[in-house]
Amino acid sequence: MGTCSWTDPTLIESGWYPERIKDDADKRLRYYAEHFPIVENDAAYYALPSQKQTQLWAERTPDEFTMNFKAFATLTTHHTDPKRLPKDIREALPKEALAKKRIYPKDFPTDARDELFARYWVGLEPLRKSGKLGAILLQYPEWFVISKANKEEIVRARELLPDDRLAVEFRNATWMSERNQSETLSFLKEHGLTYVSVDEPQGFPSSIPPIAAVTNTELAVVRFHGRNAENWKKPGLTAAERFDYSYSKKELEEWLPKIREMAEEAREVQLLMNNCYGDKAVNNAAQLAAMVA
Repeated sequence: MGTCSWTDPTLIESGWYPERIKDDADKRLRYYAEHFPIVENDAAYYALPSQKQTQLWAERTPDEFTMNFKAFATLTTHHTDPKRLPKDIREALPKEALAKKRIYPKDFPTDARDELFARYWVGLEPLRKSGKLGAILLQYPEWFVISKANKEEIVRARELLPDDRLAVEFRNATWMSERNQSETLSFLKEHGLTYVSVDEPQGFPSSIPPIAAVTNTELAVVRFHGRNAENWKKPGLTAAERFDYSYSKKELEEWLPKIREMAEEAREVQLLMNNCYGDKAVNNAAQLAAMVA
C-alpha cells in the first residue's frame, strides 16, 4: 500500500512532512519510506531516468522498499516536449518535428524511439540490481483505442522492456467495454502483462469501470484516482486539482472483497493512491492499509 507521489507540492505544503524534513529531498523520501513500503515515481514520465538519480533513490530507501515507475511519455504514445529528449536523439529528429512544441511517436525515426526504450531500461538498473524496482506502468492515452495496431504497440513495449514487470493502464473505455473486456484481459494474460484495475470518475469516454482483474499471477495492481467527476475533465485545472478527492470509509470498503479475491490469485497486490492533493493520498493509503490488515 502506498501512493503515486511523494514529492507533490500540495503534499509538501500540507504539513504531512515535519517542518525539518519538507525542504530536503533526501529526508522526504526516507520519511515516506518509514510509513509506506511502496511508491510510484512519475518523474520518469516527463524525462528519462538517469542511473545517478535512480542510485540515489535506491540508497535512500530500506531494503524491502519498492519503487514503481511510470513509463516515459513517448514510450506509451503520448506527446512530449522535444526539449526533454537527450541531445543526440533530439538532433536525430526531422527539422519539422523539432519546430513543434509537442512531438508524438510518429515524429521519431523507428531506431530513435527504440533507443529511448533502451535508455529508459538502462536508467533503472540501480534499482533493478538492488531488488527495489517494482513495476513499470504503461499508461496509454485516451485516444489509444482497442485495435490490432495498438495491441502490437503494447507487445512491442513488452519486447523493448525485457524481464521487468509491466503493468498496463488504459484510459479509453473501448478496452474494457462489455464487448471487449474478455478479449483485453486474455490479451494481457497471454503476454504476461498486469492489468491495472482503477477506481476513477465514471461517465467519460476515458472511464474504465472499477473491475478487479488479475492477468498475471505474479502481480496485481489497483490505482485509486479519486472520484472528483466535476474536476476530471474541466479545462484549465492542474493535475493535482483533478485528483482532489478524499475517499470515505464506505468507498474504500467497496474494494475490500475485490482486494481479497485479487490476493488469492496474485502473489503480490499493489494498492496505490493517486488522489495526490494535499495529504489525501497518504491519509487514504494508511486508512486502506489498516482496513486490509
